[in-house]
Amino acid sequence: MSISLSSLILLPVWISMAQIQQGGPDENEKTTALKDLLSRIDLDELMKKDEPPLDFPDTLEGFEYAFNEKGQLRHIKTGEPFVFNYREDLHRWNQKRYEALGEIITKYVYELLEKDCNLKKISIPVDATESEPKSFIFMSDDALTNPQKLMVLIHGSGVVRAGQWARRLIINEDLDSGTQIPFIKRAVDEGYGVIVLNPNENYIEVEKPKMHVQSSSDSSDEPAEKRERKDKVCKETKKRRDFYEKYRNPQREKEMMQLYIRENGSPEEHAIYVWDHFIAQSAAENVFFVAHSYGGLAFVELMIQREADVKSKVTAVALTDSVHNVWHQEAGKTIREWMRENCCNWVSSSEPLDTSVESMLPDCPRVSAGTDRHELTSWKSFPSIFKFFTEASEAKTSSLKPTLTRRSHRIKHEEL
Repeated sequence: MSISLSSLILLPVWISMAQIQQGGPDENEKTTALKDLLSRIDLDELMKKDEPPLDFPDTLEGFEYAFNEKGQLRHIKTGEPFVFNYREDLHRWNQKRYEALGEIITKYVYELLEKDCNLKKISIPVDATESEPKSFIFMSDDALTNPQKLMVLIHGSGVVRAGQWARRLIINEDLDSGTQIPFIKRAVDEGYGVIVLNPNENYIEVEKPKMHVQSSSDSSDEPAEKRERKDKVCKETKKRRDFYEKYRNPQREKEMMQLYIRENGSPEEHAIYVWDHFIAQSAAENVFFVAHSYGGLAFVELMIQREADVKSKVTAVALTDSVHNVWHQEAGKTIREWMRENCCNWVSSSEPLDTSVESMLPDCPRVSAGTDRHELTSWKSFPSIFKFFTEASEAKTSSLKPTLTRRSHRIKHEEL
């Protein structure tokens, strides 16, 4: 069994602490001896040996990974999938490495949206000043001018950004299952305009300015001797706090503060903003939503805030394992009735694709996505969603409503 340098260095400290608990010399002498021992520990050397630097590459090539022709992330030398536990017994470091790779994946997907899907990156707020925080969405060239059809895509909560369903799927499985790209390409092929929302991009992070802590001696009328004692106590307290903080977080990261983006400070705000400034202004006669997980909750909130407008413009909504709740969100009766007629929720289930699933909520039909994995529900229900939209569009034209759960309309997964 290997023993780290920190364990060896701190061993005398632990022994001394144990002796203190068991009795021995005078309490003051023990405290003084322990302080002296701690003061002689080389903290920088100790922490450097405990954890490697949190310094990771900023490109896929730097990580020695690339996506193959199947859209799978593979090591460029070994051909193996991504390995999370790159260093044993260093979970925090491995997690930070995974997060660093995830940020590269996010930028990579943005590039695919622009280069492979021919979408444009649109900055929001539309009237933002040069200095204020900004976010962005992606749109096809005809998103606002297509007179027939517009598809709007909303992902769930967490670390995912525009164009993604699940980072885990992108890294561990493939781009098709983890991104919205198959939806975008098929939508464009079938004549839809496309808008891709970015509901988790709610703020930017900047380094928190360092606050100058005024010494008590600067502004106190206390006697000099008393001020000196207080200052000494403050310095000792700060020294101890810094010691324990450095041991707790050896690779101390910068303290950051969040600057929220105007009118886009939450997924719900973002959905309403994009509706008001883009979707409501579009020429499309039929607007279709695909909303995954928390994206479904954001759509229901949009419906509550813009009920009449949504009803007049949206033809159908495909939810995938949506976490909305019409009771908690206080959706009115007219909204629940509209959702029953115009929405369908493909939920995680072990039942075959499109099999009806019972619901405790009186909102919209629930059918199986053909998988019991939450993050896969969008990809597995992909063919059924497009069939649902086609039926909804035809039904609107003929003043009929589509049958959402009819088993004869089930599309087998093999057709994917």
